[in-house]
Amino acid sequence: MTPPNINLSSDALTNLDIEIIGHALKVNQSLTTLLLFRNEIGDNGARALSDALLVNQSLTTLLLFRNEIGDNGARALSDALKVNQSLTQLDLSGNKIGNNGARALSDALMVNQSLTQLHLRGNKIGDNGARALSDALMVNHSLTTLWLYENEIGDSGARALSDALKVNQSLTQLDLRGNKIGDNGARVLSDA
Repeated sequence: MTPPNINLSSDALTNLDIEIIGHALKVNQSLTTLLLFRNEIGDNGARALSDALLVNQSLTTLLLFRNEIGDNGARALSDALKVNQSLTQLDLSGNKIGNNGARALSDALMVNQSLTQLHLRGNKIGDNGARALSDALMVNHSLTTLWLYENEIGDSGARALSDALKVNQSLTQLDLRGNKIGDNGARVLSDA
């Protein structure tokens, strides 16, 4: 039997819709996959979903790409990830997450041991955000996939990620295409 999932992508959901979904997630213990991409739920929608993830222990996949989520929304989701132990895949690609949001997600990754895939492609994460994520990779043992392509990471961010890769034993996929990494950054990454 296929696990239950809901696809409400590209449905122009309102904040009220997301609040209703959040309330439903608090009591539902069978839904495993929730697809909400391309809805522009923003930080308020991310906050409502975060509240639900604090208690929901069945959801394993949450796809939120292209939803206008910024640093505050990433911070709210980070709070949930610190306690949620069921979510294994979170896609926040194509949002407006910058260094502060990456730092918040990094804090969550330092304690979360269920998340295996984090997709942050096409955000606004620079070197400071990459350094924060690198700190998390030094201690996280569950993350296997981290997509950071099409961000604003340069050589110093690449250097920090390289240091983390030398220690981390779980990460098998790190995608950094389309960043601002030059020859020096590429060289240190190849040495990892």
